[in-house]
Amino acid sequence: MIDVERYLERIGHRGPVAPTLEILRKIHLAHLMTVPFENLSVRCGEDIVLNESRLFEKIVLRRRGGFCYELNGLFSALLETLGFRVARLAGRVGADGIPFAHMALRVDLDEPWLADVGFGDSFLLPLRLEAREPQQGGCGRRYRIDPADGGLLLVREEPEGWQRQYLFTLETWPLSAFEDGCRHHRTSPESPFTRKTVVSRATETGRITLSERRLIVTSSGKRTETVVEDDAAVSRVLAEQFRIEDPDLVSGRRIGGVGD
Repeated sequence: MIDVERYLERIGHRGPVAPTLEILRKIHLAHLMTVPFENLSVRCGEDIVLNESRLFEKIVLRRRGGFCYELNGLFSALLETLGFRVARLAGRVGADGIPFAHMALRVDLDEPWLADVGFGDSFLLPLRLEAREPQQGGCGRRYRIDPADGGLLLVREEPEGWQRQYLFTLETWPLSAFEDGCRHHRTSPESPFTRKTVVSRATETGRITLSERRLIVTSSGKRTETVVEDDAAVSRVLAEQFRIEDPDLVSGRRIGGVGD
């Protein structure tokens, strides 16, 4: 059993926690704005263990982030503890992606909703799972869920057209079913997570991302990039922008090209 009060404090949620759509929307958005999507454990060779107590220790007590298996794995436990009906869904990210490359969540209220706090730059508010028309996902961006290849394809509207996010099915899985996918992304040279450091979270006006040694800020449609020069600067960015304070992540380790 997770400590709900500490988890809600971690994401900055105060007030009612009844299992309603309003609360789901609030804690979904709060999670994305406070808990970063990051692969620092992969880049540092730190173990990633898919059980609720280890994920709680990392994300809540150590105030870290993670990637989809960790973030949605723990978020599903929070939702269940609050009384929501939740199921874990498996997805493929690329057209040739591996099975269980991504974990998303189905949350059943009066109708089913797609929730996902572990895909990085994606929808901020849960999407109606059975709707096939475009939906607002926050920050003025539209998403659509299309039938495709025996499953459902999440796409996002871009200036050049609708772009693939991930393909998923409605079959439900325990957290342990994602261990092979997690192992692949943690160890395979073909995984994007072993090749490039990324730390990213949503903001009220856009997004802030550390990509290797570039700090990228998007705000109200405007984008700026700043080069992060050295270990001290990386540590400062992690602390100030993502509230991650762990000197071992930088000193002598491969974080954003620093320490190589």
